[in-house]
This record gives sequence, C-alpha cells and structure tokens, in this order.
Amino acid sequence: MSILVERVDVWAASIQDAPGALAAKLEVLAEAGADLDFAISRRAPDKPGTGVVFVTPIRGDVEVAAAAEAGFAVSQSLHSLRVEGDNEPGICARLSRKLADAGINLRGLSAAVIGARFIVYIAVDTADDAAKAMTVLQSSG
Repeated sequence: MSILVERVDVWAASIQDAPGALAAKLEVLAEAGADLDFAISRRAPDKPGTGVVFVTPIRGDVEVAAAAEAGFAVSQSLHSLRVEGDNEPGICARLSRKLADAGINLRGLSAAVIGARFIVYIAVDTADDAAKAMTVLQSSG
C-alpha cells in the first residue's frame, strides 16, 4: 500500500445557521482564487443559531487576506493530516487501527473515495500527536 501523508492547516470560521451563510463564506474564498481540497460545515450545538465551516488549503497572500476578511483563521486546536492513496476495502479500518495501536486518539476523521483513490483527513489533539501519526502512517506505505 503506497500512501501520501502530509500535514495541513485547517482554516475555520463561524457562520450563521441560515440559508446562504455558508455560500457567502465560500464565495469570498472562490473570488480570491482558492481551490479548496476539503470543506466541511456543521451546526454548533452549543451555540444555537450558529455553525462552523472548516476548509483547506488556503494558499498565498491573496487567499490568506480574503480568508481573514471573511472571518477564517488557522485553527490552533485542529492538528490535521491529509492521507491519500489507492483505495482498497478496509483501508480506513487499517489506518485507524495503526493509529490506535500507537496510542493516538482521533479527534475527527473524514474520508471519501474518488475513482480508484481514497482521501482521508485526520484530526488529532496535539502537534506531537500529528507528528507521531504522520510517522506511523508513512510506515504503512
């Protein structure tokens, strides 16, 4: 199994829980030329009427400035990895097992298959956990 593992900065912004709120945030990034690999949004159960959107990557001065103007900032609490490789049955189970066996607790995991390739975004609690997870996963390939 050959995989690519890389650290990624995840940018986050608050949004209103209302029609068009997410579109407005994403439009600002699109107008700045952002070519997002990943976006996820959800309501904030502890803050009724609001939600949060997470995106990656934001590259270059123009995109960074637009993201900041739209209320995005690099999340200091999400230490994330992007893992990509050839899809095969059970790949997420194997990757998450390797991390579990190394004592790494996952804060979050999002995965998808596109054609014959898989992509997984993994969030952990600390920068040290991210470095350890990267080493563990790279040795999987």
